[in-house]
Amino acid sequence: MSPGLLLNLTSAVRLIRREVLTRIEHVIRGAVASLSRDEAPVLVLPDRSNWANVSFDSAVGLQMKEQSTLITVRSDCPGSVTKFAHIFKILSIIYKLVQSNSYATKRDIYYSAAQLFGSQRTVDCIVDDISCMLKVPRRRLHVLATSKGFLSGDLSYLEEDGTRVNCLSGSAVVPVSSNVAGIKNISSSAKFVIIVEKDATFQRLVDDDFCSKLSPCIMITGKGFPDVNSRLMVRKLWDTLHIPIFALVDADPHGMEIMCIYKYGSVAMSFEAHRLTVPSVLWLGLLPSDLQRFGLSPPPLTYTSCFPPASNWDYSLDGFSLPLVLRPTLGEGPRRVY
Repeated sequence: MSPGLLLNLTSAVRLIRREVLTRIEHVIRGAVASLSRDEAPVLVLPDRSNWANVSFDSAVGLQMKEQSTLITVRSDCPGSVTKFAHIFKILSIIYKLVQSNSYATKRDIYYSAAQLFGSQRTVDCIVDDISCMLKVPRRRLHVLATSKGFLSGDLSYLEEDGTRVNCLSGSAVVPVSSNVAGIKNISSSAKFVIIVEKDATFQRLVDDDFCSKLSPCIMITGKGFPDVNSRLMVRKLWDTLHIPIFALVDADPHGMEIMCIYKYGSVAMSFEAHRLTVPSVLWLGLLPSDLQRFGLSPPPLTYTSCFPPASNWDYSLDGFSLPLVLRPTLGEGPRRVY
């Protein structure tokens, strides 16, 4: 890399960091101004749980509307004062991280004030709220998340720190990077990418050397409902390699849900749709209509059956679920692969 190009890249990174700091400072100044007027500080956030705030575009997926419904987080209201404190605490942590050009995981943030936050899920939700409020990707906030997904197949790349990752060995299973945005020098001769819903199925295919026997390919699993890093990785592969991407999921509501998350995104992360969705994903495998054709009992797709049990809501559309029969995404219909 030439010195001039390196200097330009360094300047661009500094500019991005400065912009993030400026946006945080704007929030803080607003709170200070309220206090100076003897008014209770208030934060205004887009409502990430409201389907009315989301529009559907078949080329992008679910995306948040420009004029979306807002929610108010007041510092003088018993119902929201705790969330107000959570947001300002995490804003202060993010400011220090960006200022020092260092990184922390969401788990690190939780343990920095575990008694205040109460649960890891609280931190996860607040970080996404801040990302949406500031209109800054989580990566630019210098907050990382531990990945739960795995990769295998014809793929190698460099991590941001220079570590070479090689998935080319027939039995190699590599965790999805916690810093997908920093991946570079991707190399692959794969003909397609296959998303596998279940970890057990993924491991079976790896053991059977599927990627070598069928064709050079890449397999990835989010181990059920995918985390953001797994979705970012699928999008990264699509943007870089320009090859077909298939989803191997069950012909039931949960399988359809998972396929739709990769393909069209989720309401909770609709503000990041352009970085997360892959609308060209093809549904590989059985459809519910196939079960009827083969004389098998299809999974129920009624209003009641499409609501995940309350105990599973944490895994459904980032906690914000809607019955599949009401999803605007399903009106478009996933393209079928026979």
